[in-house]
Amino acid sequence: MKKTILTVAALLLGTAAVAAPIKVGIAAEPYPPFASPDAAGNWVGWEVDMIGAVCKAAELECVVTPVAWDGIIPSLTGGQIDAIMASMSITEERMQTIDFSDKYYNTPTVIVAAKGAAITPDAEGLKGKIIGVQVSTVHEAYVQAHFAATAAEIKIYQTQDEADQDLAAGRIDATQADSIALDAFLATDAGKACCEVMGAVADDPAILGLGVGVGLRKGEEELKAKFNAGIAKVLADGTYEAISKPYFASSIYGG
Repeated sequence: MKKTILTVAALLLGTAAVAAPIKVGIAAEPYPPFASPDAAGNWVGWEVDMIGAVCKAAELECVVTPVAWDGIIPSLTGGQIDAIMASMSITEERMQTIDFSDKYYNTPTVIVAAKGAAITPDAEGLKGKIIGVQVSTVHEAYVQAHFAATAAEIKIYQTQDEADQDLAAGRIDATQADSIALDAFLATDAGKACCEVMGAVADDPAILGLGVGVGLRKGEEELKAKFNAGIAKVLADGTYEAISKPYFASSIYGG
């Protein structure tokens, strides 16, 4: 009898473990229009909507879980979260530690500076300039690799918003980030008044990656397959386009 009870209990525990919600990590720092808290403290944005849609299509119960950006990969590998959907680029360096789903968006990387500034998005154009980037991003890695030799200073920020504010205040000369994130800044009153896109940087897939995917622990092939199926379904049935239309003027899925 004891054996039967223990067996049933073990089965129940196993079922509970399988049915546990998937904790999907997003960056705790606001990153509009992808994810940011509204006035009530609820997380909103394109990526938050996409998490809901992909999880529904994949038949997964998901819980959005904010985590500090510079600790988000350790939180995944340490088991505090189960997946990352936080505009994380698929790069060779990250793939040494974690796995990725298929991409769910891919947009250009651009340089933004003061209107009329004699700046181009290359080492020569940024010679002697102060460039601001967000910490632990592909943009920080790119700037360090391509512009450190000629730039006057590379200033590192905890959030892209802080870099944008310093650019608007004239404390830095330029910033580099994803084009969509910087479009959101340029649509603000401060952004409209001060700045413009100077162009896209030269592609470097080894640093900038192959698009944005869901970050997953290595070896979790079943969960990866479910996320891939969810991404494929929302792309095929029009959900992706319907979610994106209110946020973006054109597709951000990329080639």
